[in-house]
Amino acid sequence: MKKTIFVITVLAFLASCGSKDKGELIGVKAKKWHPEKPYGMTLVPGGAFIMGKSDDDLVDLQDAPTKTVTVRSFYMDETEISNSEYRQFVHWVRDSVLRYKLAEMADLEGKTTEDEGIGEYAYISIEDEDMTPYEKYMIDTYGDEQRKLNRDEDLIFETEDYPDELYSEVFDNMYLPKEESFNGQRTWDWDQFEFEYTYMDIQEAAKYHGIPGVKRSDFIYNEPVAIYPDTTVWIRDFEYSYNEPMHNDYFSHQAYGNYPVVGITWKQAKAFCQWRTLLKNTYKKEKGQQYINSFRLPSEAEWEYAARGGLEGATYPWGGPYTKNDRGCFMANFKPLRGNYAADQALYTVEVDAYEPNDYNLYNMSGNVSEWVMSSYDSGSYEFSASFNPNVDDPEDERKVVRGGSWKDVAYFLQVSSRDYEYADSARSYIGFRTVQDYMGTDATANAATN
Repeated sequence: MKKTIFVITVLAFLASCGSKDKGELIGVKAKKWHPEKPYGMTLVPGGAFIMGKSDDDLVDLQDAPTKTVTVRSFYMDETEISNSEYRQFVHWVRDSVLRYKLAEMADLEGKTTEDEGIGEYAYISIEDEDMTPYEKYMIDTYGDEQRKLNRDEDLIFETEDYPDELYSEVFDNMYLPKEESFNGQRTWDWDQFEFEYTYMDIQEAAKYHGIPGVKRSDFIYNEPVAIYPDTTVWIRDFEYSYNEPMHNDYFSHQAYGNYPVVGITWKQAKAFCQWRTLLKNTYKKEKGQQYINSFRLPSEAEWEYAARGGLEGATYPWGGPYTKNDRGCFMANFKPLRGNYAADQALYTVEVDAYEPNDYNLYNMSGNVSEWVMSSYDSGSYEFSASFNPNVDDPEDERKVVRGGSWKDVAYFLQVSSRDYEYADSARSYIGFRTVQDYMGTDATANAATN
């Protein structure tokens, strides 16, 4: 034993010779961290606020009693996610699925990247001599799962330019059958375009940590999600109403590119967050930079805190108590008068940056579209939730909170403290979302100790 200690001591002494730390505890050297504000987001400095109804509860729901809570700093989208932004997600998934289908067909037919036609979209083959030891190990261990798609070759969407019949077959199978087409147009069968991601239920894993027989894999789930918005909501939400133009054009036409995306379920909004994180981290990996925190939906407390814009006890993001400014103009897009949706100069939704932002530079926190948050709805959640970063997210509860009111709602739902809910698998013509990202560090706070 003494000999072992002596050897360790000698080795430690030799290792320290010539070192620059002079035997002092200096920590692991690392580059200085500089926070990077995500594009299109604003920093909401953390702090404490009084959450809940500061006004009379006119509808007597009694689901939002006042409570002082504290939230950490976070970045939030300045605007609701627009049709154009969500289309980027849809197109990315569509192109990825098509490339996978083309690579599988090429593999089935024995085609390689050296062949013309569909072979140009075959899996990238790496010769043994060109592979790193890690790449060789991964392929030998996990096989086909490690094959890479060829993303350098542009996809061809014009039928007259298809390179061969195999390519034509793959694309034809991804469209709706001819018998389901009309007006000479064939559309994508969007049910075939899913975004599948993996996540870990950390909350549940933490409860069972240290219990024998419980494995990490028990809390890891795969979630496949069809990603195309439900455009039929414009018809189904309003019976005996002519909304066909919105059904036909709202998501797909460039005229509505800067309008908030609707027809999105809570699950689709979560999938979008996962994709946005993947998109940014893929870029970070290519540049050899550190990964970012995940994008996600805001908690209910974070949403209300951000909507208030630093105004304590305010009824609306602009203060209140009225929905008009001193010039008589409405401050948000909602239903101001019975049967009159256009009194605020908007019939349906408006552009995501319409109206004036609040003091955190956040647009349309009230009105335009209601917004999904990560929290589950429970009428008594304010009573039992924590006072520090409160959030109630019950995977078994399909009722998810929506906040902010929409273009078809009365002023009550525009109040920053009003709560409403919808089911996680439901899509509506008046519900959209925006994302947040955690701020790394604690130095950004809106209020500090005064004693």
